Amino acid sequence: MKTVLVIGIGAGHPDYITIQAIKALNRCDVVFLMDKGPSKDSLIDLRRQLCERYLTERPYRFVEAQTPERERGEVDYQASVKALNREKQQVFERLIDQELEEGQTGAFLAWGDPALYDSTLRILQRILAAGTVQFDYQVIPGITSVQALAAQHKVPLNRIGRSLEITTGRRLAAGQGGDADTRVVMLDAEDSYRQLRNQDLDIYWGAYLGTADEILIAGRLDEVADEIRRVRLEARQAHGWIMDTYLLRKPED
Repeated sequence: MKTVLVIGIGAGHPDYITIQAIKALNRCDVVFLMDKGPSKDSLIDLRRQLCERYLTERPYRFVEAQTPERERGEVDYQASVKALNREKQQVFERLIDQELEEGQTGAFLAWGDPALYDSTLRILQRILAAGTVQFDYQVIPGITSVQALAAQHKVPLNRIGRSLEITTGRRLAAGQGGDADTRVVMLDAEDSYRQLRNQDLDIYWGAYLGTADEILIAGRLDEVADEIRRVRLEARQAHGWIMDTYLLRKPED
């Protein structure tokens, strides 16, 4: 039986990778690298560096494949994500079928944790349900950008006896949040926090968390929202991509 490992590699710092993840890497014959284009070459480079640093107990090889792009613009978001995952499923199925021999172990390296805003697990489950390729798979958790954000700002994610919500910028902009005391927002490409500047909120924002390019800004939302927007735009232009996360909550009583 082929084995596929979905390994959470953490939010960017090479020391974020866990001992369990290192042990899992050292079971691998093949490491699959999903290429998201020239602007995100640094994400591929980090994965290679992690393997070169930690995968030391056996020979292995990299197999790269192009990641399909989601349709952008004025489209139905849910439909576009489903279409993207169907295309990814075809790529993943081909990799497992053609690049992994019976008895071998391959790995997909998930940024952060495979269970949080990552589609790899759903895609593997659909491949198995289709029945065209047979394999076993295991999941190794990783440190998320949410945990890294709280650590770098030196704040707890939740306050005593109060709730925490992890959501997206799209849902925040649509007013679809709950009544949680603390909201952590991911995947916000539209600076949705700016819509809440009239509310009494603190924000803890971070980009490229754990990497050499890490940026941190914190303060009253109405006072730092424009600064975050400016810094975020400059960073995106400089690097060609950005991954950022932020925490919103009312100030302590």
